[in-house]
Amino acid sequence: MSEYQYYEFRAIDRPLSVKEQSELRAYSTRAHITATSFTNEYSWGNFKGNPNAWMEKYFDAFLYLANWGTRELQLRLPSSLLPLSTARAYCYTDCASVREKNGKIILSFVSEEEPEGEWEEGESWLSSIIPVRAELARGDYRCLYLAWLLSAQQGELDEEEEEPPVPGSLGELSGSLVSFTDFLRIDQDLLHAAAQTSLPLDLGRPNQEDVLAWVRALSVNEKDGFLVRLLMEEDAHLGAEMFGRFMKERHQDKHPSLKHRRRTVGELIRAGDQYREKRRRAAAKKAAEEKARREAEKAARREKHLDTIASREAENWLRVDHLIATKQPGRYDEAISLLIDLRDVAKRKGEMKEFIARVALLRNQHEKKPSLLKRMEKVGL
Repeated sequence: MSEYQYYEFRAIDRPLSVKEQSELRAYSTRAHITATSFTNEYSWGNFKGNPNAWMEKYFDAFLYLANWGTRELQLRLPSSLLPLSTARAYCYTDCASVREKNGKIILSFVSEEEPEGEWEEGESWLSSIIPVRAELARGDYRCLYLAWLLSAQQGELDEEEEEPPVPGSLGELSGSLVSFTDFLRIDQDLLHAAAQTSLPLDLGRPNQEDVLAWVRALSVNEKDGFLVRLLMEEDAHLGAEMFGRFMKERHQDKHPSLKHRRRTVGELIRAGDQYREKRRRAAAKKAAEEKARREAEKAARREKHLDTIASREAENWLRVDHLIATKQPGRYDEAISLLIDLRDVAKRKGEMKEFIARVALLRNQHEKKPSLLKRMEKVGL
């Protein structure tokens, strides 16, 4: 199997300067480089850069895929939008980790699995996943919990370890989160089990009245601080930061005292296995019912066909004689098919003795036609 590796980096918060693009070009003459991206595929040789260093210096998103089963995704965003302590509550293993560098939080997710069937190419994956970063910046922590599930799935957590806080709407993922779970190959049955304690969460745009009420409740100092940051253009993510805080506080207001017992890794794994078995049994039952339905329809069609054969039984026996008389192999096949129909009609009428006698007579009449006799023997005539 030939080797295949795919690397893609994206700059989102700011474009790369001409100098930075030149620095990246020094690592590859074949890569596609723009002010917002670096993309390259390798069928031989290896990437000469350091993805971690590049994420710390240049980019906000990185995706890697190899045809031997390794997949990696990194996302970077300002620490003002995602506290390090929050990220570390979910990401603290080899396959889901976090680091902070120069005021930036960098999340790293790694999936290692033996490929099944044909391997996928990397193009288009990152475009479908990137919106997860914006969701995370606005306080949607579902991707963090999904990453924690990946750690549980890959056996990097003890069975007695308790799950972190379960975010809302875990059972109703956005399109980008679906791509996130697909890319990292997160077990859907495990996800279903985990989502059972996830509260519905209104992730759409809030109405103006709700926002106005929240703003009015802020202290004068907080409002002044937000306005100064906005006017000084110190933080391009101020809107996302405020929205994330608003959504978090609104969710707490709607569910002030509702708490679920933290489940253990072992409980979730077993619940996922139970759901998988339940789903498997349901699928088997549905398949059996569908098979029975098809067989019933087939039997009904067969009975209707035999009714037609029986209504012209004498003519069909004459047709058998005519087809055999042609001495053509293709016609022999038609004759055999018709004889099978006549046999089934005889079974239905309780006249098998008569049918056997007529077939014996046919065999005697055409004993010098080995091709015909061989066909008859093959189907038990």
